[in-house]
Amino acid sequence: MPGRLEGTVIPDHIAIILDGNGRWAERRNLPRAMGHKAGCEAVEQTVRNCAKLGVKYLTVYGFSTENWKRSEEEVSALMNLFRIYLKKLLRVAREEGCCCRMIGDERRFAPDIRKGIDTLVSETRELRNMTFTIAINYGGRDELRRSVAGILREYQEHPFDIEETVTENFISSHLDTAGIPDPDLLIRTSGELRISNFLLWQIAYSEIYVTDLLWPDFDMTALEDAILAYNKRDRRFGGRKA
Repeated sequence: MPGRLEGTVIPDHIAIILDGNGRWAERRNLPRAMGHKAGCEAVEQTVRNCAKLGVKYLTVYGFSTENWKRSEEEVSALMNLFRIYLKKLLRVAREEGCCCRMIGDERRFAPDIRKGIDTLVSETRELRNMTFTIAINYGGRDELRRSVAGILREYQEHPFDIEETVTENFISSHLDTAGIPDPDLLIRTSGELRISNFLLWQIAYSEIYVTDLLWPDFDMTALEDAILAYNKRDRRFGGRKA
């Protein structure tokens, strides 16, 4: 790897909590919607940057189950941005060879947004350079709730031996992220020290990196900083050094 990352290990899977769009706009006396627009542009560039570095999986927290509590004006602006950027992401994904996935409960979105999601996912399904996953109307607790409900329905239809069958791999296979390895590195922008109900099961052993940068300001240098910090970690996965 050339430049600052020469000789470093690139995480296979990077997950990012995108935070600070509203504050970015407020500091510039702009409407919050402009911050979300700048945040969408930062997502586009981060997809390109991760593909360039050889990251195999990128997962971003785009819209949480709690975000519906924001003002009607802000939620409406976010929905309109989804409509625009689903189309733009399709172009970016094709150019970078990214397979796109959506996790979360899509049922609350308007039909045209759901159609846009389906198009993005279906038309990039065969691309293999990187898997880009967007969490929208997503919450870690809701994901676990839906997973448990699915397992219970499965048991009702075809009873199985609970002790033998319900392993960690079995549970993982019923989550939204089935087939995707757990994140190696979790990045959070804006300096907040919380995980905000994101990938609660999957980040059990992820390395966490927090930057004070607001999301729209997150660029290649910031990504490199996170990867350099990751390379200084001693990953033990619950074990101890010999």
